[in-house]
Amino acid sequence: MKIAPRDIRGAFFANMPDTEIQEPDTETRLKEAQKLVQAGQLDAARAAVEEILAGEPRSRDALYLKAVVLRFQGKQEDALEALDAIKAVAPEFGRAHQEEGHIHYRAGRIDQALNAYRRACHFNPSLTASWDRQAELFQRVGNQAEARKCAEQVRWLKQLPPPVLAAMNHIHEGRLIKAEEMCRAFLQHNPKHVDAMRMLADIGARLNVMEDAAFLLESAVAFEPEHVSARLEYIQILRKQQRYEAALEQAQTLYERNPEDPVFQSNLAIESMHNNRFERAFELFDKVLEKQPGDPTTLTSRGHALKTFGKHDDAVESYRRAYRSMPEHGDAWFGLANLKTYRFTDDEVALMKREEASDRLSYNSRAQVCFSLGKAFEDRKEYEEAFEYYRRGNELKRVQSRYDADQMTEEFAAQREICNAELVEKQGGKGFEAPDPIFIVGLPRAGSTLLEQIIASHSQVDGTLELPNILSLAHRLRRRKQVTDESQYPQILHELTAEQLREFGEKFIEDTRIHRAGAPFFIDKMPNNFRHIALIKLILPNAKIIDARREPMACCFSGFKQLFAEGQEFTYGLEQVGRYYHDYVHLMRHWHEVLPGQILHVQYEDVVSDTEAQVRRILDFLGLPFEESCIEFHKTERVVRTASSEQVRQPINTRGLEAWKPFEPWLDPLKLALGDVREDYKR
Repeated sequence: MKIAPRDIRGAFFANMPDTEIQEPDTETRLKEAQKLVQAGQLDAARAAVEEILAGEPRSRDALYLKAVVLRFQGKQEDALEALDAIKAVAPEFGRAHQEEGHIHYRAGRIDQALNAYRRACHFNPSLTASWDRQAELFQRVGNQAEARKCAEQVRWLKQLPPPVLAAMNHIHEGRLIKAEEMCRAFLQHNPKHVDAMRMLADIGARLNVMEDAAFLLESAVAFEPEHVSARLEYIQILRKQQRYEAALEQAQTLYERNPEDPVFQSNLAIESMHNNRFERAFELFDKVLEKQPGDPTTLTSRGHALKTFGKHDDAVESYRRAYRSMPEHGDAWFGLANLKTYRFTDDEVALMKREEASDRLSYNSRAQVCFSLGKAFEDRKEYEEAFEYYRRGNELKRVQSRYDADQMTEEFAAQREICNAELVEKQGGKGFEAPDPIFIVGLPRAGSTLLEQIIASHSQVDGTLELPNILSLAHRLRRRKQVTDESQYPQILHELTAEQLREFGEKFIEDTRIHRAGAPFFIDKMPNNFRHIALIKLILPNAKIIDARREPMACCFSGFKQLFAEGQEFTYGLEQVGRYYHDYVHLMRHWHEVLPGQILHVQYEDVVSDTEAQVRRILDFLGLPFEESCIEFHKTERVVRTASSEQVRQPINTRGLEAWKPFEPWLDPLKLALGDVREDYKR
């Protein structure tokens, strides 16, 4: 079989962040400073770096070079300060952690050196020196198993062709354009090199080009069926695409190769969970735990499965076992916090605070613990301390994020300008006429899960997931041929043929059928679909759309204090989330104008105050007869995967309506960002 990688340059380049491209003058000056270091002219090198930093104080590469120079000059504490400055602007820059490891290594601080080298390899697995030093230090402290693992990684890295190893390093240092160019050039002459294909797939995944990433990994697995890493990465991509049956099939293939391997057992357990085969998942998790009784990752994954299945008490105990085994495992703490109904004990709060103040936490675990502490103190009505931890958690996430509020505002404006009444008149009614889909759109934490639970309690409606299909289609339509080209979307909507519109709609129905249980209607509650309502109505003219809206201060602050599994990066800052809500309301006003009567606006506060009236109104809009089960939605047994899963299993209440009020002294940036929609948000 011959499978060649597609030419996906356009798809990848279309999503490249402008922040990656440095001014040539800065790049040239950095290279000159590096030459001075190599020549041993440290004072001159430091002066050159300081000159760069005077104009660009947050330059990651300049700060790194400064730290290196300071270490060579024997100024270890100054070097550590420079590294702290790097971690403030680029917390996942592996070389900064490696440099920290070198400093601790020279000072004989073995534990700190190991932690730093471990973090370096986590953020950049191509750092051979960090793996090599870990192997040496683990050998020194008598941990032969870890020493062997690290030495094996060194051997694997050294056998990689230099262009592939260099591309791997570029990926993990954020130079995705350079990495993509190197991978593609190498694959031109080595089209079946699996590790190069893995690197290119990694770039695609980082840029959300999931179809191309999946194609590359599918090809890699076809070329080398025994390549475990390629198959594991393929499973992850399939999961992100919500192709759960395909992911399960791949996990089963690995498991059958060696049913006693805990890695294969764990992957099969996770994929079984996503396919609603919970008993099989729990059986496999238990097998892993027989071999590794305190494994925090398995215990936490098991907790997630129990939570999704509605086994609250068992989930709590699994999360507790995870943090007891490894207190620095942030995912376990946040698993408890994300139950929403869990209350941390005094001892648990004290332990989280100790961990947060230590240097043992990974970057992501620190963010998870901060959000968990925020909830813990909010439950205790200690609002100032709660806000401080929420603020810290958001800051950690925002530093990692590439979210650009100006760019998002421009995208919303383009939708309003291009997706106008003329487009609806020209292209309307040409799509696939299936009436099956019900889209619930809006902002996260606006009550969409509650509406889904209410509607999915009807005998004629299947609840599914936050399906990625519309976002993926918009992404495909957005592709550009060159990095300098403007996006084709949404302008391309004017140019699509009736056949294309119908095919897109039919494909949506077929691709989402896997998530359905046989009811005539089904729900897609991906909130961000509100940005693509024109696309939805053109390809599925009979689809129903419900806009789930919530009072802005409550909605935005609820988003601010929520740590999302992925996406929703606009929530990690009061100004950002307020601005996004503002733009969302104005875009929804536009959709109501160009699609009159085709979108139902449901206000969360109205559902809380008069549930039955709103349920009848929603069912009327959907053309469904009233059923009492929709009022008693909390009794409906179904899988719920969102952050509100525990809340929608309880009768409706008013507790969350003004949860933001005690935090009002710190919310001025949010009020300013909301602008005119702070009061005028219902139209």
